[in-house]
Parts: sequence; structure tokens; C-alpha cells
Amino acid sequence: MGVGGGGGGGGGEAVAVEGDEAGKGRRWWRVKVKLSTVAVVAWVLASAALWAGLHWRFRRAALHKAEEALVCMCEERARMLQDQFAVSVNHVHALAILVATFHYDKHPPALDQDTFAVYAARTSFERPLLSGVAYAQRVVHADRESFERQQGWIIKTMKHEPSPAQDEYAPVIYSQETISYIEGLDVMSGEEDRENILRARATGKAVLTRPFRLMSNHLGVVLTFPVYLVDLPNDTTVEDRVAATAGYLGGAFDVESLVENLLRQLAGNQELVVNVYDVTNHSNPLVMYGSEVPLGIPSPSHTYTLDFGDPLRKHQMVCRYRNKLHVSWSAITTPSGVFVICMLVGYIIYAAWSRYDNVKEDCRKMEALKKRAEAADIAKSQFLATVSHEIRTPMNGVLGMLDMLLDTELKSTQRDYAQTAQVCGKALISLINEVLDRAKIEAGKLDLESVPFDLRSILDDVISLFSSKSREKGIELAVYVSERVPEILLGDPGRFRQIITNLVGNSIKFTERGHIFVQVHLADHSNLATETKIEPVVNGMNGHKDEASAILTSGSHNTLSGFEAADSRNNWENFKLLLSYEKNEMPYESDSDKVTLVVSVEDTGIGIPLHAQGRVFTPFMQADSSTSRNYGGTGIGLSISKCLVEIMGGQINFVSRPLVGSTFTFTAVLRRCDKNAISDSKTVVLHPLPSSFKGLSALLVDKRPVRATVTKYHLQRLGITSEVVGTIDPTFGVLSGRNGSSLTSIGKKQPCMLLIESDSWGPQMDVSLHARLQEMKQSDRIHVLPKVFLLSAAESDKVKKINAVDSVIPKPLKASALAACLFQALGITQPSHEKRDDSVLGFEATRQIRAMEGKANEQADDSESGSEIAAKTAKWHLPILAMTADVIQATHEECTKCGMDGYVSKPFEEKQLFQAVQKFLGPSVSS
Repeated sequence: MGVGGGGGGGGGEAVAVEGDEAGKGRRWWRVKVKLSTVAVVAWVLASAALWAGLHWRFRRAALHKAEEALVCMCEERARMLQDQFAVSVNHVHALAILVATFHYDKHPPALDQDTFAVYAARTSFERPLLSGVAYAQRVVHADRESFERQQGWIIKTMKHEPSPAQDEYAPVIYSQETISYIEGLDVMSGEEDRENILRARATGKAVLTRPFRLMSNHLGVVLTFPVYLVDLPNDTTVEDRVAATAGYLGGAFDVESLVENLLRQLAGNQELVVNVYDVTNHSNPLVMYGSEVPLGIPSPSHTYTLDFGDPLRKHQMVCRYRNKLHVSWSAITTPSGVFVICMLVGYIIYAAWSRYDNVKEDCRKMEALKKRAEAADIAKSQFLATVSHEIRTPMNGVLGMLDMLLDTELKSTQRDYAQTAQVCGKALISLINEVLDRAKIEAGKLDLESVPFDLRSILDDVISLFSSKSREKGIELAVYVSERVPEILLGDPGRFRQIITNLVGNSIKFTERGHIFVQVHLADHSNLATETKIEPVVNGMNGHKDEASAILTSGSHNTLSGFEAADSRNNWENFKLLLSYEKNEMPYESDSDKVTLVVSVEDTGIGIPLHAQGRVFTPFMQADSSTSRNYGGTGIGLSISKCLVEIMGGQINFVSRPLVGSTFTFTAVLRRCDKNAISDSKTVVLHPLPSSFKGLSALLVDKRPVRATVTKYHLQRLGITSEVVGTIDPTFGVLSGRNGSSLTSIGKKQPCMLLIESDSWGPQMDVSLHARLQEMKQSDRIHVLPKVFLLSAAESDKVKKINAVDSVIPKPLKASALAACLFQALGITQPSHEKRDDSVLGFEATRQIRAMEGKANEQADDSESGSEIAAKTAKWHLPILAMTADVIQATHEECTKCGMDGYVSKPFEEKQLFQAVQKFLGPSVSS
């Protein structure tokens, strides 16, 4: 019993729990039903409100469209009416001029009624809108009696009654046959007609009357022109015009016929009601055409002010629809369709309500999984960044130890092993640095600096970094920055340099002939030439069907080096057009703080295979397995560059053709930074260029216009104006101001220097050039012999020995190296405030040391010491080796001049340094 009771009690508790749950379920079901009912009602009401709103909007749109159509049709009719009226007025004016011609210096006039009537009838086709024309002669009261005897009739009023005495009269003496009934009538007998005639002769222009009924029972107006005895200038006074008036030529315009003919020519006349009014008196407008409809007609209507040539009289055209606008079917069907769709959507939502809980639970699980995946990705990036950083520290120690190991006595096999380990270690360090950057980017820990920097100086540094490699390969390496680009910008110079270095490094790596050309422009000024080069990769083919078509695509070879570029639009014509836009366009708007740069790196290398172009920016991906084996690299540089460009607010893309080359283009958003606004907290390294060359002029001989533009860019940075000729032959004519050149681009000043590209320099040209220049100087065609510079990528000292020139300017060009070379060759003393402190000190210190050695050697020579002392003095010479990044001949000569023993250009390797120091060491050490 006890067990049974216990079981019963447990069952009761379970039933109670189930009952509670059932009660809760029923209560929730009732709540759910109520909520569903409220939601359905609300949804229906909202759908109905949406229907009403859409219906009102469509009606308003239809009404607005009808109003626009009404305005368009009304203005079209008004303009055509004005034009046709103006044509008729011009013909009447021409007739008035003809009548006036018969009065010039002729007494009496060489015109009679028969001649006028015949001419007016024959030319009536030119005036289809006129009922007729007539000429009224001006008669003063003193001449009335003789005039009436001469004409054989008396002057009558417009009511055909004898005209009473008045100051002057205007009887019609010539008339077209269609209106011959007005002959002899005084047109000045009417008050309004008299005012119009007086106003016409006072102004010399046409005047219009108020509308009245013509003989055809149509409404019309009379146009009156004055006829003068002589030709009067425009500034003639009113008194002179009155005295010179011979008469008045008038014509009656049938306005109703004019408007009817006009409306008959145009479509849509059945839809419109057109009225023309004379609104000179706004309080009492006169109908010229149309029914007696007041101006305040219901909308929609449109009023257009007409200009019939008489500024005193005002006319208007009022257009409205003939019938009431009906509601369009779209205003009913479209909202109804939307209402039905809303009902269907509501039904779908209601049907899916029962599955809401399951979907919500699934979403919750998916959100949890998503957070776990994001946390794992962040942990991976953080782990990669930490491990990469920790690996780099011991790797630097390993490389240092390998350097020290290579300085010890090693067997050939051991040295080979150590050198192999050193090369692998450097490659691993480079890979770790790139992976670290990639990890920082993925972890969101890569922050950009915002400091002032000199963009042109950074590009010069990049050029210097790859100058040695480009000279070894014999390829042109050049940079051009638009003069519109601000001198100082605010951004991250290190990351900007990293992007440029990656792109130029890749170009150097994969280019064996031709050129590498870096251009920087403003985005707003490069839409024509540069921005169009950012083309998307279409199916990995860059728009080509296959690789063969991409290779065989022809293009202009008028490029930096003469080799074809990947993008056929990147030629001299577009480049020249871009330069003209930079010179002619308005300056970049200074109210914008942002500056968007477009940077392109063009090379004529091996290009990118079409099948690999779709994965160029994928990390650790290369064109194929042979790329890393033949050229090195990990395939992460472009990926990092793309991420850096996007962080800078820009985009990067490319155009590439196999065996032709590649052109990478990216944009970067930087900020303006005025030099005067640079605060002390913003560290910026500026390398101001010398100003000693401002005002000088140069003549450049270069057959490649793109390359010549780059050279002019570097000369312009130094303040040197220049002119370009294609070959050496026109040079002498330009120097003497002949051949049509007249030195316009260099201010009509004789150039003080002649720069010649190496490929324009022929054998024995130095002899003939100097002889020709000497001949021109002796014949006074030039006053001073210009300095001759040769632009060459070869070693400057060897080139200068072979060719008798004043100096050799090494390439690739950069402004600072060019300035140093010109200082040396032109004999210009560089101001002390423009010299760099370190070079003034790797020179002054050498002079002081050599001076001390000289004094010591002199004292040794004056002493009476023996051969042992003399032998010691022979060794009193301290070897001094210059180490600098300047590779120009001027710097080398300056080092030699101040007493240095050798010269090593940076960047250098240990082998190069050892070879330079080896000549100062004894035989035992050298071995």
C-alpha cells in the first residue's frame, strides 16, 4: 500500500507538472493567436496604406509628367510663333528700306502707286501672314493744300470723313491691291494709331497696335515702320528723326491665321487649347487668338511670354489641356499588384512563423560557430605574428655568426657551405618580414603613420636602390612625377616606399631589356590617360581570347626605351596629351584636404602568363614552379602591396601581356601638408634641391620624346629650362636661333649646356661637334661654347675617357646626382647652406689629414736622417676610402680632388668593399 501510494503520489505530481505545462502551452497558444491576429490586421492595414500611398504617388508622377509635356509643347509652339512672326517682320522691314531708298536724294520720290502695287503683289508670297502693306506719306498742315491738289483727292479720316485741321497728317498714297480701299485715309486720325506712328518714327523701330478685327473678320495687328529721307545712324536724336521722316510703311498681320497654320503643323493639337493675349494692360488683357477664356484657368496650364519685337506691347501664350486628365491605369494596377504581393508576403511570413523557433536556434548555433572561427583566425594571426617576430631575432644572430665565420680561415668546401647558409638565412629573413607584415594586416594591427614626407625624394631613393642592377642589365630606369603633385604630403612614407620597392623590384627581377618607368599623377588630372589603364582581369586573360593573341597584339613603340609596352594606350600620344592637361587645367582645388595619387610602374619584362593573371595577388602564389627557381621570391610581395594600397584607401590592378611586359597601377589617398604648417612634433626629412641653376637653359638631344620628357622633368626640378631636338643636326641651328626655333621654350637665351643621349652619340662625334661649335663661336653665331654632357648608363669615368665631353651624367637620373654633376662641370660654387653636412665634413677632414701628412713629409725631407728614416716616411700616408650612395662622376672627382684614395658606392656587398681595401693591404693580408 505504501508503495502504491507513493507511486500514486509521484504520478499525481507528474500529472500536475504536465497539467501546468499544458496550461502554459494553452496560455501561450492563446497569446500567440492574439499576436497573430493583431499582426495580420496590422499587416492588412499597412498594405492598404501602402496601396494608397503608391496610388497617390503614381497620380502625382503622371500629373507632373503631363505638366512637363504641356510646358514642352507650349514653349515649342511659342518659339515657332515668334520665329515666323519675326520672319514676316523682317520682310516688312526690307520693304520699308526699299521704299526709303526711292526717297534718298530724290524730289519727288522715284516711286508711284502702280510700281508699289505691282511689287507688293509679286512679293506677297514672302508675307503670307499679312493681309496687305501700304505706305502713308508724312504731310504737314502747311503742305496739305498743295498735296491734295497734286493727288486729286482730299485727306480723310479712318471713318471716311474729311480730316479736320491738325499739325500733320499721314495719308495712304501707296497700297497693295488687296487693301486699296484705305488709299487717302489719314492713319494718324485714330488716337492709338497716331501714338504708334509717333513712337515708330522717334525710335526708328517697328511698333505694333492693339489687336482688332481685320476685313477677314480675323483678329490682327498692324506693324508700322518709319521711312526716312536719309540713312540715319543709331545715335540719331528724336528731333533729327522727326525732321528726316518721309512716311510710314505698315502691314496688317492676321494673327489668327498665323497661329492656326502653326498649330496645324504640329502634333498633339487635339490635346491642347492655345490662347494668345495682348497683356499690355494687365487689368484688361485682349484676346489675339482663341476663345474668351480668362487667364486664371485651372491647372495644369503654362504661360509663355512672347516677344514680337515691340518692347512696349506685352504678349503671352497660355496653353492647357482640352480635356480633364484621367487617372492612368498604372496608378491603379501597380498599387494593386503591390498590395497582392504584400498579401502573399504576409502569408509566407505567417506560414513560416511556426518554424521560427527552429530557425532561431539554428542561427544561434551558427553565430556561436562563427565567433569560434573568427577567434581561431585571430589566434592564428597573432600566433604567426608572435612566432615570426621571435624567429627573426635568433635569425639575425645566425646571420651575424655566419658573417664572422666567413671572415675566418675556412676550407673551400666549408666556405661554400657557410655562404649557402648565409644566402638561405637572408632569404628566410626576407620571408619572415613579409609574413610578419601579412600577419599584422590579417590581425588588424598594421597602423599607418601620418607624417610629412617628400614623395619625389622617396622615389629618388628607390631609383638609387635599383640603379646598380638596372645598369648591370642595361635597362632604362626612370621616374616622372607630375608638377601638380604637392611637394610635401602627409602619410606613411615607409609603407609607400615599400609598395614602390616591391613593384620596381619585381620589374627589375623579370626585365632583361627595355625599360622600367614609374609615373605619379593626380587622379583628377589623369582620367584621360592613366585611370583608364586600371582594367579588370577578365577570366584571367585581360580581355584576350588566348595567350597567342595577347602576345601578338601590336601597339605603339614610342615609349621610354622604344620597346613595346603592355598597355598600348601607354604611349607618347597619351602621355603628351596628359602633359598638356597638366599645363592648361586649373590648379588642383586647395579646399580639399585629400590628394589622390595614381602611380604606375611599367616594364617591358617577360609579362605574366594569362592563366596565372587571376591569382597574381594571392599570397604565396607565383606564375608557375619555375618562377621561384629562376627568379627567386615567395609570391607574397604583391599580396602585401595590395593590402597596403587598400589600407591607404586606394586600389591596385595591372595590365600584362606575355613576352611584352606588365604595367601595375595603384591609387593612394594622402593628405596635403604645407611646409609652413609642419609642426615640431611632425618629423620630416627634406632634401631641398639647390637653387643655383635657376635661370640657366639647356639643349637636349634625344630621339625618344618620353625619355626626353623625363630628362626635362629633372632639369626643371633644378630650375633649368630646356628645349628638345631629335637629332644632333638641328642642334646648331637652335644654338644660333635659326631653323625657325628661335629658342622660344627657353626664353630666347643661348643654352649654356648641351645634353646628348648616348644612343644619339655616334663615332668620332666629339671631334666634329667641338669643331663645329668652335666654328660657330669664331663666326659670332654663338657667344659662349656650351658645356657638353653625355647621358649614359655606363660607368662615367670610362665613357668620359672614350668620348671627349665635359662630363658624363650617369643614369638612371635623379635630381641630386644631376645637380652635383652640374656643379662640378659648370664650375658653380654650391652655397654653403645648400650643401649636406656629412659631405662637407667625408671632404674637409680628408684635406686636413693630407695637409698634416704633407707637413710631416716636408720635415722628413729636410732632415739628415738615413735611409731607414726615409723608408719610414714613405709609409706616412693614411689610406682614405669614400663610401657614398652618389655614383656620379662629379662626386668621384671631388673625392679624388680632396685627396681620397678610393671610392665605394652604396649599397655594396662585402666582396666589393674587400676589393676596394685590398690595394692598401700587404701581400700577406691580401692572400
